[in-house]
Amino acid sequence: MPRAGGKLSDILPPIWGKISDNLPCLYIISSNYLIFVTKLKAMIRRKLFDNLLAHLLKKEFSIITGARQTGKSTLLKQMGDYCKQMDIPVVFLNLENKTILAELNENPLNLLKFMPESNKKTVALIDEIQYLNDPSNFLKLLYDEHSEQIKIIATGSSAFYIDTQFKDSLAGRKKIFQLFTCSFDEYLDLSGKSHLREEKDLLLKNVEYKSTLIDYLRVEWESYMIYGGYPAIVTEPDREEKISRLKEIRDSFVKRDILESGVVNDLAFYNLFRVIANQTGSMVNVNELSSTLRIKNETVDSFLTIMQKCFHIALIKPFYRNLRKELVKMPKVFLLDTGLRNCLLNNFQQLAERTDKGELWENAVFRLLADNIGTDAIQFWRTSAGNEVDFVLSDFGVSKAFEVKYDNNQVKINKYKLFTETYPEIPLQFVWFNPFDYDFFRRISFNINN
Repeated sequence: MPRAGGKLSDILPPIWGKISDNLPCLYIISSNYLIFVTKLKAMIRRKLFDNLLAHLLKKEFSIITGARQTGKSTLLKQMGDYCKQMDIPVVFLNLENKTILAELNENPLNLLKFMPESNKKTVALIDEIQYLNDPSNFLKLLYDEHSEQIKIIATGSSAFYIDTQFKDSLAGRKKIFQLFTCSFDEYLDLSGKSHLREEKDLLLKNVEYKSTLIDYLRVEWESYMIYGGYPAIVTEPDREEKISRLKEIRDSFVKRDILESGVVNDLAFYNLFRVIANQTGSMVNVNELSSTLRIKNETVDSFLTIMQKCFHIALIKPFYRNLRKELVKMPKVFLLDTGLRNCLLNNFQQLAERTDKGELWENAVFRLLADNIGTDAIQFWRTSAGNEVDFVLSDFGVSKAFEVKYDNNQVKINKYKLFTETYPEIPLQFVWFNPFDYDFFRRISFNINN
């Protein structure tokens, strides 16, 4: 074992060596891999951190939402560390602590008891705010009476509770930030492969660049598609342990969503979730789902709403404008993490062996778009005759459309003539996975704002 402050690469696997010696000084007291991972997770900041930082000086309160286990609490603690470094008064309150929760439920102004003595504005970091009896009134009262003294940054695991318990719209008093599971860039950083992210960025910037690490990038991209982006999965190096932890998320944390949402028939909920996972990229037909699972249409609708509000799925609406036969109602469904999708299907096969690689690739492209613009701005186009374009983005200065194919040999431009003639102002771009070449990351960069 190296001496304290010695090189990390002396004890870590070779793949860690390139990035580990450039990290801020880490004093090694054990060669246990988990020590390194814990410190790495504490240092790596998610992209959303910068957005929260930019909002720190704003009067509005900041609310961080997202699925359980996506890293909201870690993000909140990193904000706390930043405040301490910048000499900003800060307090961290976890509402899973029943004593603290009781105090704040008794009177929102009891928050002032936890504030440090200071003549500066204090940042109150509140984890799991949905556990309050009336989070809407809590935030409204403190904003209206004490926003000059307090800036609240809060997390909430389920939008279901934020929607139903935030009775007041809180318009002008809050800004909501959604934290997804890790993007591919965050996946590379958090798994200790920042050198591959830098290599990817070189490929993006220089059309002529030929990377000697392209095969490594493909391996990591396939792993990202198969196991997803939950931080605990990303930082786990062992394949079997990744699968075990995904099953824990599926069986334990999703179950908490079910219980806290008041679902009585949890078996029917899980069955619907598995059917949805198997139908990613397909249109949601409530009548068919109801018949297949032998539950009421209203129950299917309720379960789908809960899955959305708990940030497990997204339903995207059809794009229509000109043709009578364009579909206008039935949405398409995607999961917000491909690892959870594969876990629900119990399928962790490599891409080359999968029969659903096309569906998995389309779901991965959806997540890429969601990372860029959120889920609400993504639509699809389809006619009653079956003409379809996978994704249409029309709420920007320049509208764009994307058709997703696993293999570029599947691209048949003439199949999309009806769309291109009906909407000549919307350029159609094809996005394929195979071959995974030097242009891959340029294909999936989308250039949405250009």
